[in-house]
Amino acid sequence: MPIVEPTIVPIDTPTLGDRSYLAHDGRTALVVDPQRDIDRVLAVADAAGVRITHVFETHIHNDYLTGGYALAEATGAEYHVNADDPVSFARIPVRDGDLIAVGENMRIRALATPGHTFTHLSYVLEHEADGIWITDGVFTGGSLLHGAVGRPDLLGAQHTRALAEHQHASAQRLATLPDAARVLPTHGFGSFCAASQSAADASTIGIERTTNPALTTADTETFIAQLLAGLDAWPAYYARMGPANADGPGPSELDMPRRADAAAIREAVDAGEWVVDLRHRIVFAAGHIPGTINVGLDGSFATYLGWIVPADATLTLLAETPAQVLEARRELSRIGVDPAAQATGRIEALAGGRPLRSHPRAGFAELAQVRHHRPVVVLDVRRDLEYAAGHLPGAVHIPLHELRDRLAEVPDGEVWVHCAAGYRASIAASMLAADGRRVVHVDDDFENAVRPSDDDFEHAVRPPGPSVADTVIAEVEGMAATGKAVP
Repeated sequence: MPIVEPTIVPIDTPTLGDRSYLAHDGRTALVVDPQRDIDRVLAVADAAGVRITHVFETHIHNDYLTGGYALAEATGAEYHVNADDPVSFARIPVRDGDLIAVGENMRIRALATPGHTFTHLSYVLEHEADGIWITDGVFTGGSLLHGAVGRPDLLGAQHTRALAEHQHASAQRLATLPDAARVLPTHGFGSFCAASQSAADASTIGIERTTNPALTTADTETFIAQLLAGLDAWPAYYARMGPANADGPGPSELDMPRRADAAAIREAVDAGEWVVDLRHRIVFAAGHIPGTINVGLDGSFATYLGWIVPADATLTLLAETPAQVLEARRELSRIGVDPAAQATGRIEALAGGRPLRSHPRAGFAELAQVRHHRPVVVLDVRRDLEYAAGHLPGAVHIPLHELRDRLAEVPDGEVWVHCAAGYRASIAASMLAADGRRVVHVDDDFENAVRPSDDDFEHAVRPPGPSVADTVIAEVEGMAATGKAVP
């Protein structure tokens, strides 16, 4: 039989900033870190005409529900999970140094790479040629990412420093692999599991050795200080993902939720339930049902909805088409959120005769003009590190994920709310409007708030020295342009 190098197929989940992988030799396939909606993985295998025989988890994930258990059940594949992970399901226990044959010409070599979690494993993919095992790549999960590493603080502050030390050592271990080996991480494409973000879509050990701070910073203490300084808040629903993954989640439920008519929508709003409008923020601002919250499908929908909605909330989705509801349903299933009801069609019909509400949109230029003529409240809903990197003078800072519990802290008056690019500001504006506030949605890039010709404004917005804000904005714009998760 001729030697066939493995084919590696990435399976992206851009709205969560994650990536799964299917690797095959033309007949037999392995899968690494599959998401809960396993139909995508099965479709890739069917298209390639291969049979999935092995499923591997690099770690117990904190940012999504795994599809590993369900995929192994559906295909009869061996399910490989670290022997030290306290899971409640049957698995093939894996330890550092284990070799697992896959098909006739592939194998996986397990490497212990703690740092993102204490039990994190990376998997080296190799194939045989003329009696020699050749390294094709390494599935690094949340260990060595493209230009970064996985964050070490998700298991609690008491473990953060120890995990940061492990992360540095694990990166050094991975750097001993051949330069040409592909680096195949699960996180780092917009995921909050990454300590920082890179625009890279592909990389190798050789590239990372010369560009990744975990490998270019020899001193562990310096690396730890830099790593910890770059950490900010992470989504609240992460706390539920680890325990759920240790229990072995079943496959996604992707059917259409029950239909809500106009009367049911009104009852849900009046009862204080979460009624979420999936339409684009421009359309929402022009007219929406009072009391509804706008979380558009065009951005990091599941991340931000999962972040702001309580775990026990009753959720109704409003959309223009059934396809949009099903898309939202799929995204939410990946983080264990199940909508109770849905309604589609023209917003006027869904309102059932109730008057619609609207609010204006503006840019930073308009905000600057208004502030010269009358006092307004400027609300900045970006995260702490973004705000610290540069902000408008006099702005009230409440990160979006804290706004629901801090609405009373927003001063009286007209509120102009902004973020880095407009998406989060729309969510915040809808929350304020639902609370009865008069709002203006600043739907603009934050870089447009910086006017080099105005020295006072420049110094008020940017701290002395290099601006981190420019980097943040560039990353956000790059992610938006490629369809990746927008922080």
